[in-house]
Parts: sequence; C-alpha cells; structure tokens
Amino acid sequence: MSARVLVFCLLGWLLSSWPSTAWAQMTPTPPNQPGLQTPPLPPKATRPDTTAQRRMPRKIPRFVRLRTADAADQAVLRRYRYRTTAPDSLAALRTVREVVQALQAGAYLTASADGLHWSRDTLVADVYVGEQFRWARLRNGNLGDALLTRAGYRERFFTGRPFMPGEWSRLQEHILDEAENQGYPFATVRLDSVELRGNEVEGRVVLDRGPVIVFDSLEVIGATKTRRNFLIKYLQLFPNQPYSQQRVDAAAQLLRQLPYLQVKAEPEVRFARGRARVYLLLADRSANQFDAIVGVLPNPNPTATQNRVQLTGDVTINLRNIKGGGKQLGLQWRKVDAASQQLDAQYVHPNFFGTPLEVAGTFNLYRQNDAFLTIRPRLQVTYPTPRAGRLTVFTELRSSRLLDTLLDRRTTLPENIDSEYTNYGLSYTWNSLDDLLFPRRGVLLAAQGNVGNKRISRNPELNEELYAGLALRSTQVGLSGRAERYYRVGQQGVLLTRVHGEALFNQRLFLNDLFRVGGLATLRGFNEFNFYASQYAVGTAEFRQFTGNEAYVFLFVDQAYIRRDLINDFRQDAPTGLGAGLSFRTGAGLFQFVYSVGRTRGQSFSLNASKIHFGITSRF
Repeated sequence: MSARVLVFCLLGWLLSSWPSTAWAQMTPTPPNQPGLQTPPLPPKATRPDTTAQRRMPRKIPRFVRLRTADAADQAVLRRYRYRTTAPDSLAALRTVREVVQALQAGAYLTASADGLHWSRDTLVADVYVGEQFRWARLRNGNLGDALLTRAGYRERFFTGRPFMPGEWSRLQEHILDEAENQGYPFATVRLDSVELRGNEVEGRVVLDRGPVIVFDSLEVIGATKTRRNFLIKYLQLFPNQPYSQQRVDAAAQLLRQLPYLQVKAEPEVRFARGRARVYLLLADRSANQFDAIVGVLPNPNPTATQNRVQLTGDVTINLRNIKGGGKQLGLQWRKVDAASQQLDAQYVHPNFFGTPLEVAGTFNLYRQNDAFLTIRPRLQVTYPTPRAGRLTVFTELRSSRLLDTLLDRRTTLPENIDSEYTNYGLSYTWNSLDDLLFPRRGVLLAAQGNVGNKRISRNPELNEELYAGLALRSTQVGLSGRAERYYRVGQQGVLLTRVHGEALFNQRLFLNDLFRVGGLATLRGFNEFNFYASQYAVGTAEFRQFTGNEAYVFLFVDQAYIRRDLINDFRQDAPTGLGAGLSFRTGAGLFQFVYSVGRTRGQSFSLNASKIHFGITSRF
C-alpha cells in the first residue's frame, strides 16, 4: 500500500512539474535521476609524472555499462541507444542521466538509476526500468468540445495508449495557445481528479481561464506619417476585441513587409484592468522609388543602319504609403531591345471599405518588335493572414494581337496567333525576411495557380483554311512558384539560395503564349527576354559581402532549365549565367553595377558576349 501511495505522489509531482507556457519558464528536473553528486572517483591510471604532462593533461576515455535486475528490464533497455564510451567521467554520468530521462519520456515514469560505482575505467549503473504507465482515459473537464478539438485532442490518443509526458505537455501548450488567442492570456491547464489503477492513469483536463482581456488601443512611438487607423486594420488589432497573442506575435513580421516602415523593437503589451495596450516603436523609411537602369548589350544581328552595341533601359516609379494610408502607385517602362518595349502599371488600395482586404489592379503591355502586341489587365484581392502570409484571389485577361503586315502571303499558321485568355487564380506568399529591402536572414515562399478558357480569334488577313483542325476554344492551366532563403555567413556575409519557375499547359501553344526568360530579373548573363519557354526553372546561388547597412559586393551563378514545347518547335536547354557586381549608397541614390556572362548548349562563355547593367535607384 505504501509503494502505491509513493507512485501516486510521484505521478502527481511529475505532471505538475512538466513544462507549460503558462507556468514558470524553467527546465524541470524529472524524478528519479542519478544525483549530481559524483560517485567514488575511478582509479587513476599510472602515468609518468612529467612536467609536459602536467601542463597538458589528456582526457582518459571512460566506459559506460548499464545493468538491470531482470531480463524484462534488459529487453526494454535495449531499445534505447546510448554511447558506451565517454571522453571523461562527467560525460559518462551525463549518459546515464540521458538514458533515465529517455525512459521516463517513454512512459516508464518510475525509471531510475539506483546505484553508480566505478570499476577501474568503467562506470557501472544499476538501472530500474519499472512498468510502462498507460492512459486509462483522459476526460474533458470544463473545456468546450470545439476548443479541445482545435487543440488537437482526440479521445483515442488518450485511451489505452502509453502515458507520454511529452504528449501531455504538447496538449497543454495547444490548449493554452487557443485560450490566449480568445482573450485569456493568463490561463493555466491542469490534470484534475487523477486516479491511478495499477499502471493506468485516468483524469480530467481542466482549464483555469483567468480574467478575460480585450484590446484597448494601439500606441505608435516614433516619427512616422503612417496613420494609426491604417495600422489597426492592417494588423487586425481592433479595440474591444478579445486579446489574441497570435496577432501580437505576428505584428512585427507583418510590419517588416511594409517597405516604408522600419521596426525599431518588438511590440510590447501592457495589461491593466482587463485591457491590453499594444506599443509599436516605428520609424519612417525612404520607400518612394525612382529607378533608372541602362543595359549595354551586343546586337546579335545588326543591320546596315544599326550599331553592334544596343542599349536597353528600365525606368521605375513607385509611390508608397500615399498620405500615410498604405496606398501604392507604380509605373515601370522597359526597353527590352531596339524595337521591343514593356509597360507595367499598378495601384494598391489596402483596408478596402474598412476591412483587412487589400484590392489591387495591374496592367501590363508588351510589344515584340512588329510581331505582336499583348495586354494583361488584372484585378486581385489579398487577405494578409495573421502568420505573415498573403492569400490572393485574382482574375486576369490576356489579349494578344498580331502586328505582322504580310499575313495574306502565308500558307501556314504563323508562330504567333490572335488569342484571348480569361483566367482565375489563387496565390499564397509567406515571408519571414528580417528586412524587405536588404535581407540578411529569412525565407520567402510563393506559389500561384490559375486556370481559364483560351479563345483563338480568326485573323481576317489569314486564309480561313489555315484554321482547319485547330481547336478555337480550350482550357489552359498556369503554375508558378518561388522559394528564397537567406543565410548569414560570418559577421557581414549573406548567402542567398533561390529557385523559381513557371509552367504553362495547353493542347496547342503558340510563341506569343509563352513566358519570356532572360535578363537582370530572371536569368543574368543573357539579353532581356532572350528565351521563349512553356516551362522553366532557374536556381540561383549568390554570396553577398556587406560593407555597410546598404552596401555590398556579390558573386552569383544562375542555372536554368528551359523547355519550349510547340507543335513544330520542341527545344530544351540548360543555360548558365555567372557574374559579379556591387551595390552602394550615393548622394543620388543606390548605385548598382552587374557584370555577367552566359553559356548555352550552342554558346560557350565569352567575354565578347558579356552583359553590363548599371543604374541608380533613388528613394525619397
């Protein structure tokens, strides 16, 4: 009877001392571990007593041997691997402690090391394993079924299963997470009405909620023109709403996604009289952008009136945080080559009608020489999630028209076609970068999928017989993805690894349907939009050595796989781009210089085909 009472007390002490987020943040010491006191020292090995050995003592390896009283305990102990050798006596004692802790975590709650002694250079430990405790049943005490289910409780996991202290601790943490996100940040969880029948444990999980807490207000400390109402809606920290620790934890990461704000410190929360006031320490950052980048590229096929060298350009204007309300307006013009141009426009309106939704409209126009003209208007609605993610739904119209003036002479369908593609899609982005403009560490993940109807239009200048057998209506699917990770290397080094790609699927693709790859934004070492691709992927490794907060030099390699899958034109290639560059702050703005060379299956690395890009990004 006394042994049973001892086991019951031991179980209660173990449950009450297991770590929980609502209790004191300290590492508990599981029971029945070998004490910290050192057993009798092992016999010293006979060594010559020389001055050199006294100055540089060497560690003598020790051996660990675990013994059990019966064969059943020995069979259980064999399932736990441990090191039989240790560099010194302290490490040998640590090995015994780790084995006992592993047994207790595996539901052998009464496991212990009852005796320790040295036999020459071997530490011999008498280990008691004991019975494996099991859940008879864990009942719901005063928790709502919905809360307990969201916390991950399933009755079958706590009926007739081994009593794992780690599983019970995780259930506690999940229940507390649910409670503190529903207005109870001071809640505690305990096991009540514990009954011990042999090696079976039965009890009830009880939640002591504590006082209910609601958000009071949001206080912004620092010089910023960003309006507080915008931040309240963007962070979803509404006054008089139940307190949510999840939203407070996500606030800093959500703020780091805004290029016009700098987070000086983590958000702080002060509680008083059932209310929580959140304090943000922010500062404005120069984010309005004006870019002018000039590219110097060799002209692969110069005519009599053209130069051997051609200039490309990229001009970007971005106005962010207009009137402190988070609105954005952007315009970009790019000259891809001597006769091709691209125009992009964007407007972003956050907190649409007072909701956390962000509405944006984009417009893209691309003209490829005198071959075709494509426009792509798009409307999208984005929901910023509490965990620094962005979920977007969108619809887009892609309309392409031929510009060729000699269509009436053709006897076959041209490689480009008149078409319209109306699609609907979904995208998700997750961002944990520590800085949006100059990241040192973090991860960026993005995925997008869209599907829609593609309609081919008959061009009046083409013979109608050329369209015979061609499906004028079809379903088209597009997929894209991007993954970036930044690693710190030393004090000022950063390693960037990135992979991104897109894929297009349709029963009949034409050249003006395909993606364009190449240039500073996708694949360095090649002309802008040099490759047509129905599917492609580009992997990047780039090392940056920072010489200041906004200055660095870098080396990079871009490795791509490009596939063009057309009816009469199937190609595959694996181009590689290598290069180096530098970026630093000047009085006029951020100056960037990039030098790169490229290689394909039909072209080797050549300095005569190298690419130089340089430009200034001015932020105001």
